[in-house]
Amino acid sequence: MTKQERVTFVINTLKEFYPTIPIPLDHKDPYTLLIAVLLSAQCTDVRVNQITPLLFAKADNPYDMVKMSVEEIKEIIRPCGLSPMKSKGIYGLSQILIEKHDGKVPQSFEALEELPAVGHKTASVVMSQAFGVPAFPVDTHIHRLMYRWNLSNGKSVVQTEKDAKRLFPEECWNDLHLQMIWYGREYSPARGWDLEKDVITRTIGRKTALDGYKK
Repeated sequence: MTKQERVTFVINTLKEFYPTIPIPLDHKDPYTLLIAVLLSAQCTDVRVNQITPLLFAKADNPYDMVKMSVEEIKEIIRPCGLSPMKSKGIYGLSQILIEKHDGKVPQSFEALEELPAVGHKTASVVMSQAFGVPAFPVDTHIHRLMYRWNLSNGKSVVQTEKDAKRLFPEECWNDLHLQMIWYGREYSPARGWDLEKDVITRTIGRKTALDGYKK
C-alpha cells in the first residue's frame, strides 16, 4: 500500500470501529473539561472520572474554585498523582480566568497555553472537544500507533503531531484523535498486545513492529 492508501485505510477502519465516539473524560462545559484534562496527566481517565465528581461537587467553576485553598484541592485530587503541581495549576488558572477572561475558558491556543499547568496537548484537547476547533492532541496511544502504522518515526510527540496533521485531512482530526485513543486502548495497547485483534497494525504495520511482536 502507498502511504495515502494506508491513511485512507486507517480512516475507514476507525469509522467502522467507532461510528459514534465517546468522550473519555466526563465534563459538562469547557472549564470542567480543562480541569479534567489537566488531572489526566500521568493518570488514567477512569481514575480522573472517579475524582472529578468529588472536586466539582465543591467547585465546578473558577469562582468557587478560588474559594478553596490549594491544600484543599490537593487533598481531593491526590489519587490522580502529581497533586502538588496540579492543585497549584488548578487554583492559579482559575484566578487568571477570573482576572483576564471574565471567568470563561479562552478559545485560543495561545491564551490556553499561557495558563498554569496547561501545555500544548491540554490546550489541543480543549480546543477540539470543547470548541470544535481542528486539533490533533497526541497522547501515548496515538504516538505508539503512528509509529506502529509506519506513519511517523516515533522520535517525539511533536513530530508525531506534525505527521498526523500532514497526513490526515483537517476535517477528520477531532474525530480521529479520539478514535485512535480508543483503538489504541482496546486493540493495540503497549502491554498485552494481541496482533490477531489489531487489524490495522496487522494490515499496514511497520515491519520492525511486526517482527518484534513475533519474537
